[in-house]
Amino acid sequence: MTVSHAPPDLSALPVAEETAPPVGPGPTLEAVEPRSAKRGGLRAVPRWARRTVGPLLLLALWQVFSATGILHPDVLASPGTIARAGATLIADGTLPDAMATSLQRVAVGLVLGVVVGVVLALLSGLSRLGEDLVDASVQMLRTVPWVGLIPLFIIWLGIGEAPKVALIALGVAFHLYLNVYAGIRGVDAQLVEAGEALGLGRWGLVRHVVLPGALPGAMTGLRYSLATAWLALVFGESINADAGIGFLMNQAREFFRTDVIVVCLVVYAFLGLIADAVVRLLERLLLQWRPTFTGQ
Repeated sequence: MTVSHAPPDLSALPVAEETAPPVGPGPTLEAVEPRSAKRGGLRAVPRWARRTVGPLLLLALWQVFSATGILHPDVLASPGTIARAGATLIADGTLPDAMATSLQRVAVGLVLGVVVGVVLALLSGLSRLGEDLVDASVQMLRTVPWVGLIPLFIIWLGIGEAPKVALIALGVAFHLYLNVYAGIRGVDAQLVEAGEALGLGRWGLVRHVVLPGALPGAMTGLRYSLATAWLALVFGESINADAGIGFLMNQAREFFRTDVIVVCLVVYAFLGLIADAVVRLLERLLLQWRPTFTGQ
């Protein structure tokens, strides 16, 4: 006996009507401001203005002490006297000529020191044999006070421009050597292994991995080297100099002109700040691939 099952008739069932979901007010979105935008007070002031607060406050205190007689003119001239002395030196061309001579000495010494320091660092940092031959000698020489070598430089090179430039180059070379060498040896070994896995040869690793990794250290060394170059210039221009900022300072010392001495010191400071700003610009251009913490 065969029982047939007919499909149920669904046409008689009520059809449920599709209802749209109720439309109501959506979630409200609030603009999120960075924390730095919410900070008020001194943080709302531009950075260049904040950086001038300290020097201006020091200058004001200096003027007050000079005006009240607490700071005697024979000890240190007032800011007004120093400004007038600087204007006079600029007007008669003495200060521009001295700056040109000093800048030339620093430029030549800096170039020589950079070449020597970087070459020695590359020889020592890229090769174990080079390290054995170079590093010990450089480490020994850098512990000798380079200012104490002035008498030997006078004997070897005379009293002309050569000992002044050599002194600057020596101070620059040591700073660059230490920082470039440390930068090379501080490259992550995993990056070197990754380069080898990608098929880079020895010189490819040096060019694409080691040297870019050592560049931050080289920039730091360059900043130290510029500061040392100005310091070496002061000592170098005391070697029978007849021109330059150091020569002006020596002349002013003989006549107890503290205003001229301070003018020369201010020139040294501004030249150092300009040189440091140039290196910072180079860092931003050459190290764009390396994000760093800039403070909060």
